[in-house]
Amino acid sequence: MKQTRHLLIALALGTMLTSCGASVSTATVTGPAAYVDPYIGSGGHGHVFVGASVPFGAIQAGPQNIHKGWDWCSGYHHSDSIVIGFAHTHLSGTGCTDMGDVQIMPYTGELRSKRGRQEDIGGSCSSYYSHDNESVSPGYYSLKMDNGVQIEMTASTRTALHRITYPEAEGRRLLINLEEGNGDGAYDTYLRQTDAHTVEGYRFSKGWGPHKVFFALTTDKPIRSLALFDADTPSEGSEIRCKGAKGVLTFDDEKQVMVKVAISSVSSANALENLRTEIPGWDFKAVQAEAIRRWNDELAAIDIETADETAKKIFYTAMYHAFIAPTTYCDVNGEFRGHDDKVVKDAAWTNYSTFSLWDTYRALHPLFTLIRQDRLPDIVNSMLSIHDQQSKLPIWALPGAETNTMPGYSAVPVISDAILKGIGGFDTERAYRAMKASTTYPLQDAVPYVLENEFIPDDKAANATSIAMEYAVGDWGVAQVAKKLGNTADYEEYLKRGKYYTHYFDKSINFIRPKLENGKWLTPYDPFESIHGVGHFCEGNGWQYTFFVPQHPEGLIALMGGDRPFTAKLDEFFTAEGDLGEEASMDISGLIGMYAHGNEPSHHIVYLYPYAGQQWKTAEKVRYIQREFYTARPDGIIGNEDCGQMSAWHILSALGFYQVNPSNGVFVFGSPLFDKATLRLPGGRTFEIRAENDPAKNIYIQSVKLNGQPYENSYITYDDIMAGGTLTFVMGPRPNEAFGAKPENRPQTAI
Repeated sequence: MKQTRHLLIALALGTMLTSCGASVSTATVTGPAAYVDPYIGSGGHGHVFVGASVPFGAIQAGPQNIHKGWDWCSGYHHSDSIVIGFAHTHLSGTGCTDMGDVQIMPYTGELRSKRGRQEDIGGSCSSYYSHDNESVSPGYYSLKMDNGVQIEMTASTRTALHRITYPEAEGRRLLINLEEGNGDGAYDTYLRQTDAHTVEGYRFSKGWGPHKVFFALTTDKPIRSLALFDADTPSEGSEIRCKGAKGVLTFDDEKQVMVKVAISSVSSANALENLRTEIPGWDFKAVQAEAIRRWNDELAAIDIETADETAKKIFYTAMYHAFIAPTTYCDVNGEFRGHDDKVVKDAAWTNYSTFSLWDTYRALHPLFTLIRQDRLPDIVNSMLSIHDQQSKLPIWALPGAETNTMPGYSAVPVISDAILKGIGGFDTERAYRAMKASTTYPLQDAVPYVLENEFIPDDKAANATSIAMEYAVGDWGVAQVAKKLGNTADYEEYLKRGKYYTHYFDKSINFIRPKLENGKWLTPYDPFESIHGVGHFCEGNGWQYTFFVPQHPEGLIALMGGDRPFTAKLDEFFTAEGDLGEEASMDISGLIGMYAHGNEPSHHIVYLYPYAGQQWKTAEKVRYIQREFYTARPDGIIGNEDCGQMSAWHILSALGFYQVNPSNGVFVFGSPLFDKATLRLPGGRTFEIRAENDPAKNIYIQSVKLNGQPYENSYITYDDIMAGGTLTFVMGPRPNEAFGAKPENRPQTAI
């Protein structure tokens, strides 16, 4: 990582650098993009994408390792040393694997198509590589492989531009590999050459979800020949359709070849239109400069002031990761292929996909309501379109497919939050109907049990208690929208459903506890056990789900007997130790007692103390998490980054607050990390957050002012933030236990 640190320092100074010292023209990285280190989270279990993309782009062009299991969910892991190609679609930070479509691999020498094995890549197209010969920054990736070929890439929204520099050797080749993906399986592929510079085709595959990717590839130098393969068996003719097509382009003795690759879910013709529209020329430096400009425009949404350069790197890298997904999923003409495999034409919005909603409804989407309001209408319209395609809102949507992964109907709190915050650009009544339809959809996981019994029996559904607790979060949001729309009957019904968590609270032990179909408690029951998978809970145990009531913390406090029993239980939560059981997943990480920061059900829990009048304990633990679990190393993200959720938690917490209830616009105070942070709001307004008295060292809030006036509350509302102004924290080395202690100054479920 020494080289990476030197690279970032040089970029921050505006020095023009290129990978491996090659004499090629690249754009200078300046502004906040210079602080981004895409390697952060590429090791450990972070699973982040490493490569070239633009914010929310359909294209993520980057290196592909041999898939070897869970830590290669993004296609790349920092521990690896073999590259098999460079794919154009990737996931970032997920815990499941897919994508890796349309791989290309430049090499020299005899004609060949094999991938090779991790133990032996002899005679294959693959190559060893070293991080010493690799460079990555926002919108740019470069690698000089051990085979002597250097490949650089940059991107627009739907198109990648590659610059390939070959060594002095016979046979300048470029493999197009449609057989290989990232942990998925191709079932239908097609490849043909259409002219001296152009190849097109498609890859249909099934993995985590099914998806169809059409592509067009053009070169600036003539293609001397195209050799076709069915897997690794040579095939005659000028085109091929089979389960796993490959093609090898051969060029004349060209030192450098430029390649454009564009994708589409609809057709190769659309892919070619995307390519010609977005990158009409061959000016690599100009395309890279535009990618940097776009990244800087997104990253500039929050300007921070601190003397800690490492903290800046961690923060702006988190911003970078937060803006990779959702991904654009439509062509320049507005067309895209829906979950029902029908092509949607003339879409009046930019369609998005890659919705990791079980993760991102907690922090990423509330962050978007602050700094990316411009994208929210299209995000919501995309979700409503998915509802029309599959009769329910997305659960965990990949481009073109629903995976139904993770419990809950997590699009519901995202949409309800947008409605309650007054974000327009979509049909509110239509959205409300879609939310109600999804919360009563009989084919949705265990919903009939909720409708009939008010609880989900643990002996009838895997992860039953997690599913039910997640549903209650969504139902609470529907209730608040119903109230806003004046629908009293729906408000009362969904408010009741939002409190169904009470059915699982066993007062005799003060724990959430799974309940059987006969109405009895699960016995025996150990709240330390049953993490993940086929257990009673999903990515959590009885300890974590006991505090999983973000929609109504006051109700949970009352169930436990008031402030003192609640805070005593919460204190115990952060120190408890026990056997997590055989079902514990390898991604249970970031443990503080039973708090697991690597898993989303814990994320709000550290912010519950202010509801019981002990804000200073939140400050203490938030700062510990920021210091220990967010670093500038490749393993600097403690668990799966999850399409921006882990990063959004850090971003909001570094600002000094977090939205506990995903649908009420109340941001609970923690511990601001920077001397000053300025949020760029719609309409040219700004909201400044100042932390006086060295917040890097003094973690406890002593007092607060809002627009110069004393402010006693331990939270701030969305409306106050969006009005613009200045929030000033005065920090100190010891707790001010009186701050936010009075009941009238505590955060509330309904403001």
